[in-house]
Amino acid sequence: MSNLALGCTLIFVAVTIVASMWQKLGLEKEIIIGTIRSAVQLLLVGYVLQFVFNTENKAWLVLIICLMLTVASWNAGQRGRGLRGIRWRIAAALTVTEVLTMGLLLGLSIIEPTPQYIIPMSGITIGSAMVVAGLFVNNMKREVQASGGEIEALLALGASTRQAIHTSLKRSVRSSMIPTIDGMKTVGLVQLPGMMTGMIVAGANPVEAVRYQVLIMFALVSSAALTSILLSLLSHRLWFTEDDRLRSIS
Repeated sequence: MSNLALGCTLIFVAVTIVASMWQKLGLEKEIIIGTIRSAVQLLLVGYVLQFVFNTENKAWLVLIICLMLTVASWNAGQRGRGLRGIRWRIAAALTVTEVLTMGLLLGLSIIEPTPQYIIPMSGITIGSAMVVAGLFVNNMKREVQASGGEIEALLALGASTRQAIHTSLKRSVRSSMIPTIDGMKTVGLVQLPGMMTGMIVAGANPVEAVRYQVLIMFALVSSAALTSILLSLLSHRLWFTEDDRLRSIS
């Protein structure tokens, strides 16, 4: 893609800004900031990846994955303001998901143990797990607010905190996984995913591109399940005070 063609893509941003102004949505500033940040961040990442791909020092690979986990945990943790300790629990869930997913991919020789494969796959896995974690926390907030009376009644009847909140946890786990599962059902029919599209545009065999996309979709549904279930196990006590009363969280 030429620099001129890349510059022409700003037309899409301009259309979005005009639409925001027309409907008086007040999103112009956020759109401009997001545009600048995304462009700068992607350019920086491109140069960093070029350096890492050309070096044999594994420490850079580990550093990049740790940075991905840190940023993802912080971002997903924003959804859980008021829940002390939610960020490190999200970080633990994302880390376990990443280690298990990459362990299987590398252990079964599904991908090659090189930065060109590990970093993109880690980014996809961690990014998807971050979204699932954020959805889980959001859903739990709504569930606890909607079912507060039921939870308190169960506690009054002698149920443990885990038993009292079990239904809310189960609903939140299911809800956080719905986007991933729906994506699996419609992939190839409604949308052509990013990696598959990128490989095809780059000139790869479409069948080979499909194989990699199948790998990614299966890995994503597994990481979604692992993240949401682990987070439910790690965080259920956060919704209660030390004396087992339901915590009020806005």
